[in-house]
Amino acid sequence: MQADHFDQQKLLALAAEDVALAQLTHRERTLPELAAVQAAVDAQRTLSDDVVRAQTVVRDLDREQKRLEGDVDTVRQRAARDQERIDSGGATPKEITNLQHELESLGRRQGDLEDQVLELMERREAADATLATAQAGLAGAQGDQERAEQARDAALAVIAEGVTQHRAKRDEIAGTVPADLLKVYDRVAAQTGSTGAAELKARRCQGCRIEFYGTELASYRNADPHTVLRCENCNRILVRTAESGL
Repeated sequence: MQADHFDQQKLLALAAEDVALAQLTHRERTLPELAAVQAAVDAQRTLSDDVVRAQTVVRDLDREQKRLEGDVDTVRQRAARDQERIDSGGATPKEITNLQHELESLGRRQGDLEDQVLELMERREAADATLATAQAGLAGAQGDQERAEQARDAALAVIAEGVTQHRAKRDEIAGTVPADLLKVYDRVAAQTGSTGAAELKARRCQGCRIEFYGTELASYRNADPHTVLRCENCNRILVRTAESGL
């Protein structure tokens, strides 16, 4: 294939834009801001679970305390009725004796229940502290996520701007390259997954970094300046410059 030597030179500028675009794509995939957002999301998920567990413990303790307090009220009401019966003067001595024994039993029962209520109140206080800590941690994680997302969006905006600029520059350069030469370049670029041309510099292909010797180098040296050379290793178009070492 033949192409003007100066048109071939344009392929190096085209390749430079393709490299820049590839770098931006790689940067977009590997942004540390993306990892920071995911870390914040994971932390928020964990802390949300902690909040739910702490809330469940608090609710369970509330239900248990309410039940015990209900039992205390029942015992108090029973003791009040027994005492009222004794105080009424209508009970027989035997009934009074039985009522007094029952009052003693009810007193012990009430004491036990009130101790359990006090213990639950202490556990509730600890559970409240755990819940408050989890809620504060969750609020912090939510703030971290918001800040991480803002940083990510800012970084992505910079990348998007760079992509727009390099694509525009690439289109501008491509518009000056002959159609048949551009077609070959694009086909090779698709095959390599990067660029379709590379500089022949110091007898080395700058695309695959292979160095040329002997007859292969001689063929490149003796080729017409307008002949489109190809790297035998990576198949890229080899663009000769003053630094080719030929």
